Amino acid sequence: MTGFSRRRTIQGALASGAVLPLFRSEAVLAQPVDDYIARYVHPELRSAARQFAAMTQGMMLTAEALPQMRQGASQMARPRLADVSVEKREIPGGRGHPPVVIYVINAKPGEARPAILHMHGGGYVMGSAQDSIGEVQALCKTLGCAAVTVEYRLAPETTYVGSLEDNYAALKWLHGNAGTLGVDPGRIAVMGESAGGGHAALLAIAARDRGEVPVAFQCLIYPMIDDRAGTSRRPPPHVGKLLWTPERNRFGWRSFLGREPGGPTVPTAGVPARVANVAGLPPAFIGVGSLDLFHDEDVDYAQRLNAAGVLAELIVVPGAFHGFDMIPARISQWFTAAKLDALRRGLGIAAV
Repeated sequence: MTGFSRRRTIQGALASGAVLPLFRSEAVLAQPVDDYIARYVHPELRSAARQFAAMTQGMMLTAEALPQMRQGASQMARPRLADVSVEKREIPGGRGHPPVVIYVINAKPGEARPAILHMHGGGYVMGSAQDSIGEVQALCKTLGCAAVTVEYRLAPETTYVGSLEDNYAALKWLHGNAGTLGVDPGRIAVMGESAGGGHAALLAIAARDRGEVPVAFQCLIYPMIDDRAGTSRRPPPHVGKLLWTPERNRFGWRSFLGREPGGPTVPTAGVPARVANVAGLPPAFIGVGSLDLFHDEDVDYAQRLNAAGVLAELIVVPGAFHGFDMIPARISQWFTAAKLDALRRGLGIAAV
């Protein structure tokens, strides 16, 4: 099986001592880092957790630092695969919105394979579709499917209103051009990691409400879906300490929403967890670590989906922090295998 992850890239960065664009809290952990890691972090992830904490100590995610953070994130891109096709396209945006750049991956005209619409992570403020191409190529190669990854506009330059329309335009384009891409229009999934998972959840809701494009499945990897996490709702003391913290979350949501997060006036349209009715959404896979700041919101969303009659598979990985699946460990490989199996079921792909 071709591994779909950033493990090799992260492993190389850890070995070289490079500074990763993944940041711990500005505040010192309430207890010594080694003690915290020994008590709470999964044994297979402890070594990497110590290196992350040491390399990123003192880094702050602010508007002033954002350009440098974006550049650092770009340096972590996984190399592209030579044997999986990539085509850059510019498609029309929604009404009143600019054109959208997308990357079409592994298209095979004449076939009728499933496809994934992918949205990258980065706290709503970082990352790019271009830098996610290597990962998405590996996913397509493993599953034998096609994909489109979207260069949606980032916050704070654009709020959720713009990025949602970018992603929706890409979804409509993929569905409308399914025949020329070799895609079955009835087997399209939306997928993303972290903020990309938030985008995927928002897109599934928009597709349901607009009734123009069917979505077969949603694959949400530690999705960022509730602005109240770490703002008006404080996490348990041991949660959200590594890599993505309440400080990071507040900045990301403030940038994405265009207002202070956590309050009663936050627009429901920008926050999946605030949407009152989740009935009629596509089946879902949701995976998150027990130490991830997003743990509670992701578990709650899965429970709400199931209560509304939407089939939702939930995996909580004990002792895992945000982005843990980038670490070359057996627990990460197990999680990735579960994710791939969920995509196979959701898209009707034969098991291997």
